[in-house]
Amino acid sequence: MSLTEVLDSTSAAPEISLTAQEILARARAVAPRLRERAEDMENERQLPHDVVELLRGTGVFRMALPKQWGGPELDAMQQTAVIEALAIGDASAAWCAMIGMDTPIYAGFLAENVARRLLADPDAVTAGAIMPMGRAERVPGGYRVTGQWHFGSGITHSSWVVGGVLVTRGGELEPGPAGAPGNWRIIMAPVEDFEVQDTWYTTGLAGSGSRDYSTQNLYVPEEYTFSFAEPRVTGAAATCDAVLRNMPGVPLGVARAAIDHVRQMAAMRIDRTTQTPWSESYRVQTAIARAEMDLAAARYAVYGSLREQWEILQAGEVPTRDEQVATALARVGAFRTARSVVAGLFDLAATAAVYRPSVLDRWLRDLNTMCQHVIAQDQVIQSAGAHLLGGVPHNAYSVGVLR
Repeated sequence: MSLTEVLDSTSAAPEISLTAQEILARARAVAPRLRERAEDMENERQLPHDVVELLRGTGVFRMALPKQWGGPELDAMQQTAVIEALAIGDASAAWCAMIGMDTPIYAGFLAENVARRLLADPDAVTAGAIMPMGRAERVPGGYRVTGQWHFGSGITHSSWVVGGVLVTRGGELEPGPAGAPGNWRIIMAPVEDFEVQDTWYTTGLAGSGSRDYSTQNLYVPEEYTFSFAEPRVTGAAATCDAVLRNMPGVPLGVARAAIDHVRQMAAMRIDRTTQTPWSESYRVQTAIARAEMDLAAARYAVYGSLREQWEILQAGEVPTRDEQVATALARVGAFRTARSVVAGLFDLAATAAVYRPSVLDRWLRDLNTMCQHVIAQDQVIQSAGAHLLGGVPHNAYSVGVLR
């Protein structure tokens, strides 16, 4: 299939029989279009409708749809590669794709009849935050939910919204499994059931539309709630950190785009002081090689740890603590390494990088913002260390542990 044919084929919803290779090819093909629309996304502070449809046409939102339901069911490595390809085009679009494709993963923790309702549209987009920022009072048949959540990435174009809650009974917190300080559940409801608040004024990932959202006294039936401790499916998709595995694709793709951009600059730029090609500068050569070295190490850590963990879980085996935390540490490393790589290239480009709409400026702002995400914080590193040493993780969920 030619590049033109690939691009044309993304103008409508994909046929359900798309393969992993076809989805990746479509993602690579639309990346230049996403780059062209990056300024529009920033200015609108959300993905424009045509960009959402462009993503939908790649098949990214159905990546995890099970094969038994007619989906492609990409594994974690394939999903990450697709997100990485989109991020080479634009970080906000890739971030929304990464979040929005979680619908089938969440469906794996719900009863099959409910899951089929969610996935009646195989390209259904889900947004929302799973950390328990709300309260769910038990009532007959379900819960009365009140909460205010942050960072609803892609909520401006979503069909479904999730929200993490702690369950209460008579106003008092219920104890969680194994004596945990709260019973953490996730609710799912149509986006129309929430008030979406225009709060997303940021320096980076501006186009992701990651707005706050809230609800008051919303009735949610029991069957539209779930716990990560009670999966319906088996294998790698049944773990609490299943929705985290493809996240590193975003920073890895942005760093790749930045290195490629500066390498192209080096081929055309003349050093003003020496009047020699930039590509012949020892300083430039060293900076490019160091960036490639650092990115390669981070990338291999991500894909290698994902592959090892995936094979273990799919075989029905239990990972060791070392195997369990390897993906979490590689994930943090990908975010931080990408930011370091792009910051170094930003410094290398010097004053040329500071003028908007400089792509290096945007990429550095995007990475600075995404590195503020809880999944890239020191608490994840502490949690990994605590888990390895038999201690108490500050953020157990981030290392695939429920406690």
